[in-house]
Amino acid sequence: MPQELTTQEQLDAFADEVAQELGTHCRTDQLTGYVRGIGRLIIDGDGRALRLYQPDDRRPDRLKIYAALPDETQMTAPSIGVTASSARHVAREISRRLYPLHAEAAQQAAELAAQQQAEASERRAVAEAVAGALPGARIEEQHRRTRIVWQHDTRPPGEHGPVQVDSVCAVVGTSGNSVQVEASGRPGTVIPMLAAFAQTPRE
Repeated sequence: MPQELTTQEQLDAFADEVAQELGTHCRTDQLTGYVRGIGRLIIDGDGRALRLYQPDDRRPDRLKIYAALPDETQMTAPSIGVTASSARHVAREISRRLYPLHAEAAQQAAELAAQQQAEASERRAVAEAVAGALPGARIEEQHRRTRIVWQHDTRPPGEHGPVQVDSVCAVVGTSGNSVQVEASGRPGTVIPMLAAFAQTPRE
């Protein structure tokens, strides 16, 4: 007969039973950061974490179980829905349906993290080369891109009046294979920049 899990205490006790069915190295803990329904965290001996929820008090016998990932801003955590008929049934469904999804998602997450780390390394090398060509420039890391800003006040020392600034802003793309440059300032500064850029490189 399905369990009706209507209170946190009932869910905590049921989650403890599920953890025991999953294995002797499983334990439960408080689940934070969830505002809808009641929930409990299950962690196994390999460090895999499951978030067990009873999200709808109109269906107190239905559970939603998510396999936690290290960074869920990059990809959606896999989940299953299951009837709380017994702790053994829930544990069996986790092992049969959710753990394979968790392993696949964890592999994808690791590949994505490795790809982003490689991109960041390539982007950093290009950004340092750009900054090296612009002494005094500052480097700003943004989401999967790098911004380099160089500015120079062209007013003679002690002279007052409107600020005159030559500036170059360069943005290095995600994988470091492109650089977008924007220059502004006095024509005498910007035109030679454009002319140098337009010169055909010698072999």
